[in-house]
Amino acid sequence: QVQLVESGGGLVQAGGSLRLSCAASGRTFSSYGMGWFRQAPGKEREFVVRVSSNGGSTYYADSVKGRFTISRDNAKNTVYLQMNSLKPEDTAVYYCAVYGNSLGYGLPKYWGQGTQVTVSS
Repeated sequence: QVQLVESGGGLVQAGGSLRLSCAASGRTFSSYGMGWFRQAPGKEREFVVRVSSNGGSTYYADSVKGRFTISRDNAKNTVYLQMNSLKPEDTAVYYCAVYGNSLGYGLPKYWGQGTQVTVSS
């Protein structure tokens, strides 16, 4: 059974940093793109960033470009999201996702349970 477990969320002041982790189990994900989405209260889930299977290609939402960095360690089946210069509007539940292809196109195939990130002003 595929499991994605996020960790690293929490409460931080504006301008601060957090690092999210997503550990995958149940299969090897080194052949698949992975990404992060988020959902703020009262809003739809939105795309944040994705990374290709080998880590060589990334794509960021404009709202986080230059502040967030995605990386992955295929040996550990883990993807990370380093979030710097956090803003109150980054407050959301952050979800890890695995795509069904190596580049991360289309809709993810697997989802984590989410981790809360709250940025205070």
